[in-house]
Amino acid sequence: MIETLKHWDEELFLFLNAQHQDWLDPIMFGISGKLIWLPFYALLVYLIIRNAGKGSIWIFIGIALAILFSDQIASGFMKPFFERPRPCHDPRWEGIMFNYKHCGGMYGFASSHASNTFSLATYLLLTFHRKVKGFGWMFLWAALVSYSRIYLGVHYPADVIVGAIVGMISAVIAWWLVVKIKMTTIRKVEKMGK
Repeated sequence: MIETLKHWDEELFLFLNAQHQDWLDPIMFGISGKLIWLPFYALLVYLIIRNAGKGSIWIFIGIALAILFSDQIASGFMKPFFERPRPCHDPRWEGIMFNYKHCGGMYGFASSHASNTFSLATYLLLTFHRKVKGFGWMFLWAALVSYSRIYLGVHYPADVIVGAIVGMISAVIAWWLVVKIKMTTIRKVEKMGK
């Protein structure tokens, strides 16, 4: 069963990866990078502060925890545990698959790009779902970044899907922890004030 799933994953990867276009290659490389997103992150910081005010410190703590959890599970635990080579490191695909400029570390399961972006998207949705309409578009951003990893030849679809799941679960855990810590802190401050 696992071998069948792995075969389907590889076939889907080869199909998706073959869809590249020369004009789109540098764009997808940029989407997969970090520097291009700095203005986007600055906008997110502004929106969080504008909508949460003084309470935004709790949101930033939660985001940091969510990304820490997701990144450590994907990169710190799963990649060295499963040791699944990235497609661009697999000699079977030499001359068959497309890889643009960069391959990355040896192992790719699960994608930390997918886990971290989906973690951020999920945390913001959990935090602002009642206050601010529209943070759902963050999932489109996370999906685009994740897809760019397949496009560039550095991840299989399963790497990305499992990474996204890890990210969403990490965000839920971080959100729950922050809510509990925040409520405990508020109760202690109220008791001290009485």
